[in-house]
Amino acid sequence: MSPTGPAASDFPALSAQGHVTFLGAGPGDPGLLTLRAVEALASADVLVAEPDVLGVVRCHARASVSTPELTVVDAQSAAAGVPVLRDAANLVMEAVRGGRRVVRAVSGDPGLDGNAGAEMLACAAAGIPFEVVPGVANVVGVPAYAGVPLRDAQGADVRFVDARTASDRCWTEVGASDATAVISTTLDSVAAAAGELVSAGRKPDTPLTVTVAGTTTRQRTWTATLGTIAQVLKQAKVLPSPEGHRPVIAVVGERSSAAQRDQLAWFESKPLFGWKVLVPRTKEQSASLSDQLRSYGAVPHEVPTIAVEPPRTPQQMERAVKGLVTGRYEWIAFTSVNAVKAVREKFEEYGLDARAFAGIKVAAVGEQTAAALVDFGVKPDLVPSGEQSAAGLLEDWPPYDPVFDPIDRVFLPRADIATETLVAGLIELGWEVDDVTAYRTVRASPPPADTREAIKGGGFDAVLFTSSSTVRNLVGIAGKPHNVTVIACIGPATAKTAEEHGLRVDVLSPEPSVHKLAAALAEFGARRREAAKEAGDPVTRPSERRPGARRRRTTT
Repeated sequence: MSPTGPAASDFPALSAQGHVTFLGAGPGDPGLLTLRAVEALASADVLVAEPDVLGVVRCHARASVSTPELTVVDAQSAAAGVPVLRDAANLVMEAVRGGRRVVRAVSGDPGLDGNAGAEMLACAAAGIPFEVVPGVANVVGVPAYAGVPLRDAQGADVRFVDARTASDRCWTEVGASDATAVISTTLDSVAAAAGELVSAGRKPDTPLTVTVAGTTTRQRTWTATLGTIAQVLKQAKVLPSPEGHRPVIAVVGERSSAAQRDQLAWFESKPLFGWKVLVPRTKEQSASLSDQLRSYGAVPHEVPTIAVEPPRTPQQMERAVKGLVTGRYEWIAFTSVNAVKAVREKFEEYGLDARAFAGIKVAAVGEQTAAALVDFGVKPDLVPSGEQSAAGLLEDWPPYDPVFDPIDRVFLPRADIATETLVAGLIELGWEVDDVTAYRTVRASPPPADTREAIKGGGFDAVLFTSSSTVRNLVGIAGKPHNVTVIACIGPATAKTAEEHGLRVDVLSPEPSVHKLAAALAEFGARRREAAKEAGDPVTRPSERRPGARRRRTTT
């Protein structure tokens, strides 16, 4: 007998494999998913999730997972932009009766979601086995990201209030107490909730914080009092707004005072918080850079400017890979992640794996290329100790020695537009080089119209250029970035190309590394934030600046 109801075998229509996981997706930050949540998502056959949650959990599920769309059945809520979804239980039941493993994902924690509770009871009544994976509750996670502690050493009471369902008695009890009140409401209903508390006895000067889009890079927090919140939101031009229905978390109590939040607002004080940063690179190469930008609070927007295609004549590459297996080479040198990818794909085509590199020395031009090799199962023998470039690789490359090197040949798989620096340097060191085109780089297709408009109209706060070709290709397929956009370049050659295209370079990476470039942009953002605070000005993003404003060149 299942602890949650009758055994599934008591219902012939149910398969013994059918199972439901009620999963809390947290307040919005994908990083707040628990390890158990990720495990459950990875094994799901069907994922039933509300629209605001699907983007958080979908990436952890299998590509083949089914994601049936929930139907809006409450017309009044739909008109207000807050759809109330009621058919989730039917979708769950239908899927589990087919013997599939179902994940039902909800915002925050399922234990605080009334609909999820009703669905659990329905599963129990039908004898469907289920489990619950707790999540970070919105009423706890959002204040934490806003820098508003709910308790202190004195251990004051904390009351959680849902303004949509709160009774007069609830407002009276909370208003008459000195407990910290955490109120779930909407942006245009905050003032009404504050009024309820004042009417019930709370002092109008009681501190209040209001956070919208909590735990995401769209998060904004306003500090006021119960008596001034309506005026503060009006002066900030937040209200009136067609987006007034957006959910918010309001915290009422001394712990939400402005003095403490200035010290504890760790999330919104990140150096690039809320910056929309354009990453014009090949899609395969942008993931780690985007992750780093997110850690600085930025919102990366990946726009492929370079597409990678196989060489027009693959025979040379095929001969070189066969020579690699038959012992033709002493060394193989990888100058890019794409070169690793090209050789790996050719290996897989021939049924080979990393063991084919046995007895061959492997060189990588830099850390990212080395990481791609390690992912392939190959540990490089040589990575530049200094500059991560062809020149840096040559600095550490040993000269050919006929006594110690039984073979004098190097296999160099590269792009069709690669420079001859490495080839010439290896020949000078006494090596024979098979310089082979492993892939071609071509200009990618133009991005969508709204992205092109954002690039030219100042919708992006910054753009990272990682090579001269990314400058030329982005301008070619999307147009020149607006003059308010911060331009960050990976090195002098890229900066020169940017300036030749009429762009003012604000940030120059100290080393030719994408991660150093992202760090340099973060330092630029941090200095910009501190300068605004010291001047007593509001901290704004570059895209919020007056069009045509002059900018100073900054090199880091």
